[in-house]
Formats: sequence, C-alpha cells, structure tokens
Amino acid sequence: MRNNPLIPKSKLPNLGTTIFTQMSALAQKHQAINLSQGFPDFDGPRYLHERLAYHVAQGANQYAPMTGAQALREAIADKTAEIYGYRPDDVSDITVTAGATEALYAAITALVRAGDEVICFDPSYDSYAPAVALSGGVLKRIALTPPHFRVDWQAFSALLSERTRLVILNTPHNPT
Repeated sequence: MRNNPLIPKSKLPNLGTTIFTQMSALAQKHQAINLSQGFPDFDGPRYLHERLAYHVAQGANQYAPMTGAQALREAIADKTAEIYGYRPDDVSDITVTAGATEALYAAITALVRAGDEVICFDPSYDSYAPAVALSGGVLKRIALTPPHFRVDWQAFSALLSERTRLVILNTPHNPT
C-alpha cells in the first residue's frame, strides 16, 4: 500500500498484538473460559441495574469533571481512611479514571520524559511499554522467574541509574 498522507504513520510501529487479544482469540477458538481479562458470562446484579437507572433518571448521565465526581472522590478518601488510617485530600490527591489502563497511562505520561528510564518487572501488563515509549522513555525490564517469581535485587540495583524516573510496582503481581 502506498503512503497515504491522510493516514499518519504509527508512533508505535513495532507494538504488535496485545496478549489480551491473543488470549481472547485462543479462548474463543478452543471454546475455553477466558481468564485473561474481565469477561463475566452473567449479567450484573439486579440492584445495580436499579441504582444505575435511578441515577440516570436523576440526570447523572453527563460528562463527569476531569478528575471525577466530587462525591465519588470524597467516598474514596473516606474508604481509604477507613482501611489505611490515612485520608488523602479528595481535591488534590484523588483522580478517578475510566479504568486501570487510563490511570496507568496518565501516571506514566505525567512523570516520564524523553530519555527517562522506567523499570518494570516481567511478566508485566502490556500497556506499560507503549505508554513509556509514547512518553519518550526507555523501559528496563527485570524478569520474575519461576518457581517463586521473586525480585532479583542485584538485577534491580544494576538497572538503577541517574536516568531512572519511575519504577512500576504491581502487587499482587499480574499476570502471575
């Protein structure tokens, strides 16, 4: 196909297919249960449908503020205080996103600049690498190996440098 000036070149030409796409295709092909991501095979609880319908009828169906609805941020701050004994500021410390991938992307792009290094532990969520790449960062990986999938602290120390800007910690580690 010829270059089309109306179709921009990919910023991530070597991205490839995500593991979620691959696993979903395999699960469908083999009629297996898809454990790669949240695909419930049941409808949500009736009370949740009723609450959603109620709030939509009350007009809670417009775009939320960029940082999330204030009442939700207050509830998150209260729950955090109840669980951890620390109440974050619901205005400056809490942002509500549409999901984990958006939250991770926002955090990575807020912190990482061209040439910054980011350390992550593999196997890792496949959204880390493109977010780091789009920010101009360099992803440094440390393998968590079987059977215990523990951090090799010597390897970690060897990767730390003046350019290390972010270490992505995920616990419990996913997908192991």
